[in-house]
Amino acid sequence: MNKILDTLNDKVTQPLSKLSEQRHLRAVRDGVISAIPLIIIGSFFLIIAFPPIPTNWAFHQWATAHALQILIPYRLTFWIMSLYICFGIGYNLAKSYELDPLAGGQLSVAAFLLSIMPVTTKAGLMLPMESLGSVGIFPCMILAIFAVEVLRVCKKHNLTFKMPEQVPSSVAHSFEAIVPAGIIILVMTLINVVLKINLETVIQTLFSPLVKAGDTLPGVLVPAFLTVFLWIFGISGDSIVGSIARPIWLQYFTENAESMSKGQQPTHIAPETFFQWFVSIGGSGATIGLIICALLVGKAKYTKSITRASMIPALFNINEPIIFGFPVMLNPIFFIPFIGAPLVMVTVSWFAFKLGFVHLMFVQPPWTLPAPIGAFLATGGDWRAIVLCLVDIVIATVIYYPFVRMYDRQELAKEQEGLSEEDAG
Repeated sequence: MNKILDTLNDKVTQPLSKLSEQRHLRAVRDGVISAIPLIIIGSFFLIIAFPPIPTNWAFHQWATAHALQILIPYRLTFWIMSLYICFGIGYNLAKSYELDPLAGGQLSVAAFLLSIMPVTTKAGLMLPMESLGSVGIFPCMILAIFAVEVLRVCKKHNLTFKMPEQVPSSVAHSFEAIVPAGIIILVMTLINVVLKINLETVIQTLFSPLVKAGDTLPGVLVPAFLTVFLWIFGISGDSIVGSIARPIWLQYFTENAESMSKGQQPTHIAPETFFQWFVSIGGSGATIGLIICALLVGKAKYTKSITRASMIPALFNINEPIIFGFPVMLNPIFFIPFIGAPLVMVTVSWFAFKLGFVHLMFVQPPWTLPAPIGAFLATGGDWRAIVLCLVDIVIATVIYYPFVRMYDRQELAKEQEGLSEEDAG
């Protein structure tokens, strides 16, 4: 077993861990995460505009009459989400190169905006709003990286305007960005205006197979498996898998929210909220089931003490005390339930959404909410989401039960053996 674990750690987990810390992937991850506060707050306005209450109630009638005004904060967050993400990626990538992060963010936004094909209206040329929303997530990632790399190369080869030392640093940094800005603007103008290449369409076409695959049953099983597999070795699977998959999950989520704002039904099963509220209940590995089993059958002093210490954090989806304290990490007893429970929950939940038993998700509650509450809010107030969440908790508990009993008996035997040795001494 130790040889197998060492081999898996060397050949699989360590390469994946290094990949997640790759400079550009890390910048993309941090850029997307920087927009999460806007996603959380903006999405709640959808619940206000479309409240999950009977249509004859006064509040529902008021919300319907004022939906356009209520949705303004939503549109100024979700409808230009790619703009926020683009700045965040450029800022973080430039910072990692020890360049001026503000210049990195601004040049990234400039490159992204210049890539959008304007449309002709009676009022003149205008940028389509949809290009700044979910459609622009992948283009903004590529163009932010391009802009910062231009800034880096110019800085490396001294292709900048040098200002005297007496000039304030803010002014000097601005002049250093003139040459990179000129190159970026000229390149993007050549592509967009002269050659009339729609980069948005090109990039979306390249990423479309990934987007389609991620919303299938295998597409949710794979990230669920990788997340818990990495945690077994003490590596944050959420961070590593999220670095790669979060842009796709975010596109699903924003498209669902946009559908709701237009009075249409969402179509995507697998935004990140799917994993948050119906798989990683109590934390990665659905360890809420382990906690419940330990409370029910735990007799050993160590089992009881670590369960009491981990119980409250688990309610808010924080399970590091369980992973490192029980421990689950590198503990062969828990390999099967820690991996198996999430995969069964993924399958059950995916079919529940696919068959229309539960409304698809379009709201992003804070991840530290207890799971049934988060599930209820994420689906816009669908009570069936609470039922599905509770069913998933029961599934996790049943799968963990025999393994927790086995572990507790081992710990109890160790304690009794220790007492016997003391008595003999």
